[in-house]
Parts: sequence; C-alpha cells; structure tokens
Amino acid sequence: MDRNASFRWLVLIGCVCAGLGVAAGAFGAHLLKGVLDQPMLAVYDTATRYQMYHAFGMILAGFAVRIGRDAGAAKAGWMFLAGILLFSGSLYGVSLLGVRWLGAVTPVGGALFILGWAVLGWRAWRSTGS
Repeated sequence: MDRNASFRWLVLIGCVCAGLGVAAGAFGAHLLKGVLDQPMLAVYDTATRYQMYHAFGMILAGFAVRIGRDAGAAKAGWMFLAGILLFSGSLYGVSLLGVRWLGAVTPVGGALFILGWAVLGWRAWRSTGS
C-alpha cells in the first residue's frame, strides 16, 4: 500500500474507532450502570479507554506516514488496530457476554499496543526529516 493510501486508511479507521469508542463509553455510562456489576463495568471502561487511546495512535501513525514520509510508521497503526480488536474486543466480550476465556486474548492485544508504540517511536527516531 502506498503512503497516501496508508495515510487515508489509518486516519479513516482511527476516526471510526474513536467515534465507536465515544459511543461505547456513552453506552456504558448511561445504559450499563444498572446492568453490570462494578468489576465488569470497570473492565468495560478499560476497553473503551484503550480503544480511544489507540484510535488516536492510529491517526498519529497515519500523519507520521504523511508528514514524515515514512511508510514504515503505518505498521504501528495496523498494530494499534489489531490491538484494539484483540484487547478491547476481548474485554467487551468478557464484560458484556461473560465469555471469560476471551480474557486469555487480552494480553496479546496489549502486547500489540506496546509493540505499536515502540515501532512508532523507533520510526520517529530513525527518520531523517526534511
């Protein structure tokens, strides 16, 4: 995928994930308070917060591709998306559906978040700038 396409897709998907994160947060704050017990509400809240953080990370990675002229930074953005799906997705499943075994997937998503930030930082460090 060329740099321009990476920029567009990362920013678009990051914005969609951020918008869905806002909707999920509102859903949790207004509709789940009386439905979920406090520990499961905290799990749900963690899922929404990390979804938002990494949606912004995707947008940042997209702009790093565009402004920094570094297509390698896109790898970080895709790691953030995979992390959102695995980390936040598994926590949504645990809290909303009671599917406890999904908790085993959560650390994989967390590792992708960490790796994504490391890649983004490394690409910034190695950039020559212009």
